[in-house]
Amino acid sequence: MEPSRGAVGGGRRWGDAAAEAEAEAEGDAAEEGRRPEEGGEVSLREWLDRPGRAVEAAECVHVFRQVAEAVAVAHAQGVAVGSARPSCFVVSPPFARVAFIESASGSDASGSCSGSDASEDADPDASPPRRRDGAARGEEHAGKTFPLKSVLAMELNWYTSPEEADDSGGSGSSFASDIYRLGVLLFELFCTFETIEEKMRAMANLRHRVLPPQLLLKWPKEASFCQLLMHPVPETRPKMSEVLQSEFLNQSRNSLEEREAALRLREEIEEQELLLDFLQQLQKRKKDIADNLQDTVAFLSSDINEVLHQQSALGGQCVNFSSDLDKEVCSGTVEDQSDCGSRKRFRPELQGVDMEEQNHSVEECSRTVPSSELIQESVLSKSSRLMKNFKKLETAYFLTRSKLVKQVGNQISSCHQVAKRATGSAVGTEGSSIDNFPLERQYGRRQRGWVNSFLEGLCKYLSFSKLKVQAELKQCDLLNSSNLVCSYRDKEFFATAGVNKKIKVFEYNMIVNEQRDIHYPVVEMSNRSKLSCICWNSYMKSHIASSDFEGIVQVWDVTRSQVFVDMREHERRVWSVDFSIVDPTKLVSGSDDGSVKLWDMNQAGSIGTIRTRANVCSVQFQPDTARSIAIGSADHKIYCYDLRNIRAPYCTMVGHTKTVSYVKYLDASTIVSASTDNSLKLWDLSMSPGRIIDNPIQTFTGHTNTKNFVGLSISDGYIATGSETNEVFVYHKEFPMPVLAYKFTVADPISGQEIDDPAQFISCVCWRGQSTTLLSANSSGNIKILEMD
Repeated sequence: MEPSRGAVGGGRRWGDAAAEAEAEAEGDAAEEGRRPEEGGEVSLREWLDRPGRAVEAAECVHVFRQVAEAVAVAHAQGVAVGSARPSCFVVSPPFARVAFIESASGSDASGSCSGSDASEDADPDASPPRRRDGAARGEEHAGKTFPLKSVLAMELNWYTSPEEADDSGGSGSSFASDIYRLGVLLFELFCTFETIEEKMRAMANLRHRVLPPQLLLKWPKEASFCQLLMHPVPETRPKMSEVLQSEFLNQSRNSLEEREAALRLREEIEEQELLLDFLQQLQKRKKDIADNLQDTVAFLSSDINEVLHQQSALGGQCVNFSSDLDKEVCSGTVEDQSDCGSRKRFRPELQGVDMEEQNHSVEECSRTVPSSELIQESVLSKSSRLMKNFKKLETAYFLTRSKLVKQVGNQISSCHQVAKRATGSAVGTEGSSIDNFPLERQYGRRQRGWVNSFLEGLCKYLSFSKLKVQAELKQCDLLNSSNLVCSYRDKEFFATAGVNKKIKVFEYNMIVNEQRDIHYPVVEMSNRSKLSCICWNSYMKSHIASSDFEGIVQVWDVTRSQVFVDMREHERRVWSVDFSIVDPTKLVSGSDDGSVKLWDMNQAGSIGTIRTRANVCSVQFQPDTARSIAIGSADHKIYCYDLRNIRAPYCTMVGHTKTVSYVKYLDASTIVSASTDNSLKLWDLSMSPGRIIDNPIQTFTGHTNTKNFVGLSISDGYIATGSETNEVFVYHKEFPMPVLAYKFTVADPISGQEIDDPAQFISCVCWRGQSTTLLSANSSGNIKILEMD
């Protein structure tokens, strides 16, 4: 099994004993033996010789007693152990439990714990016996104080009794010899050494019963008992029963038991503390959740009360108007036909609607039920859609609500502190309420403003349920119409352009109202290079600007179908051009060469250049002035420049993680940006007094955009964008999730069935002014006019 990479200090932790034994057998450098406190089981030899071992009397006596008890069991069966040496025992935590790892054998004359004969000149490379679970370790790292193999070779000599050493007949071990070995073990338990040489000298002296002075001074009782066990005359040594019943062992038992009880108690306390810490952390988290939930319920209650208050204020007016409206509806005299069941809002520019459609609407109104039933039906319809999107709306509500809390939180906190100082408690009095009335009234105005804003967004979200195809543009050159860009002019005409190197102008009403097999443009103009962007002039309505892949910016006269201004200062492909709404003679362009050029139709050449460090993908004038522009850059940022000082941007927006492909002004102080990081972001320029804004007020996600230009267009708070899934998505500025979506279908040329082509994507979206009509095109040249329904 592979070692864990998380071992502290670079040490390895192995999954099972088989892997460890295999590693040792292959000659890998053996590790330092595990210490009992580390949770591993080690041989008693390693436990005794581990560096820096502290001698604890109770622990040492406890180990000695367990070894003595194991020897006593063998003696009770009439068997001399012969291998009662540290290398034949293992120690395991937490209370230094000792276990014998080889069975005693009466034929083991040499005292070898492996069951084979051994002598003083035993193989120095002999290794200690292992348990089957591989707990015993191999040789320690080179350079340690006590090389294990050398110590094991000498251990046979140290634990050989005098009578065994003088025995030439090979009579083997005896009970007295085991007692002698217990004395040597007791000596090693209570006497530690810094170097192997020091230990070898002490063990040599021990053969003559000469003990180190530090042992005699610090542990006199233990030293005396050790000399008794190692008496040179075997018959003088005590029997095993006498050893176990000796005052030395029995006096230490109580202290050991107390120590074990203390250790167990400490472990139990630590476990209780661990459990207590877990429960306290859990309680804190749940309490935080409960506090947040309580705050949420308070916010909801406050908003509900505000809505009920506004509803009651409108209730009286509704009663008065309802009866009059019912009469008008039943008599068919309602002026606004959109109130008769249609969701479309009345617009003055739609007065020229076909008379047949008007007559049809009048007939529907003549059969209309009273307004109260209409309102109920509309509420039920919207309620059904609300429930289908409840989780998304819930997320949007709390996200928007949290922004209001942050804005007024400091003021409310200050209000509470003032009340507390005035009354001596957190409960406000009548006087304090009057004193703080202006602040509460200000908060109430903000709350009403927020509720109305969210209500407006909610109504916008629920007003439409789908995008339906109003018309589909059918062209004759389908093979050369891919990757289109589009632009509307006054709702009457729209233009398309793309890699086909052509600008085509179509009449909107002709496309929508006339059923034709092929739709032909009213104007068609050819360019030398592939076109990347087009933009109508809002004042000089026959002028349209274009940019192409060769870095050329041109202004075309549509009425003459020719170029009248040709600008060639960019060095690489130009991605974006835009006319100023305030000053229609001003034009701006952005290029892959990292520059933004400012143009005046009345002057030759550019009138200004902004140099950036990355490719410029999008540019747009601020809608209420010709002195400010926004730039979308490949360095993931949006820059706003004052054209009176183009040395540095007056504002930089940071938040996208990939190229910013589009920037559009929602209004004079709000910008929408699109990026290939699959998101749109809404920025408020008035929120940050500094030069950098790193916190967008909204992030829109749901579409897919990682590498292509998929279009961006804004109308009346609705934000349309394309997707690389061949879908059109519509968002509203108040909510981060899509309001509507429409997927372009591809018909199989053989079977005629709809198929999904992953290579196709939306390349352009464009609102028809401030209306609910959206022009969209995909990468295969399929153009559709969609209507929010």
